[in-house]
Amino acid sequence: MVVTYKDWHEMLPFALHGYRTFVRTSTGATPFSLVYGMEAVLPVEVEIPSLRVLMEAKLTEAEWCQTRFDQLNLIEEKRLTAMCHGDLVLKKILSFKPDSIGKWTPNYEGPYVVKRAFSGGALILITMDGEEFTRPMNADAVKKYFA
Repeated sequence: MVVTYKDWHEMLPFALHGYRTFVRTSTGATPFSLVYGMEAVLPVEVEIPSLRVLMEAKLTEAEWCQTRFDQLNLIEEKRLTAMCHGDLVLKKILSFKPDSIGKWTPNYEGPYVVKRAFSGGALILITMDGEEFTRPMNADAVKKYFA
């Protein structure tokens, strides 16, 4: 976990957390649960609340589902609205080319300009010369290009 032997003390809390929350096969429980009688709350569960954390907050299952649905919609909305008219993007090369040069083959081509972005994640791209693609491109197959 450490780069050099001098910085081991910086990673010690992470290593101890992993050791204390890992299920042992001999006991079938974690050392944390044996000491405290309950499972540890992982840091990721605090950031994105799990059902177990929200049960402690006395929420019903329907309220938890609505909260989780809203979180996922917000994440998806941020991803889809990241591309808008006039943005420069790189398009993922999806097909295998027979003249590729192994691992040095480029993964993206472009840049292209977003002509129109739809709410479902579809993009209409044009080249820098103004030629429009015949079919829309999925937003998952492009990434923003910063010039």
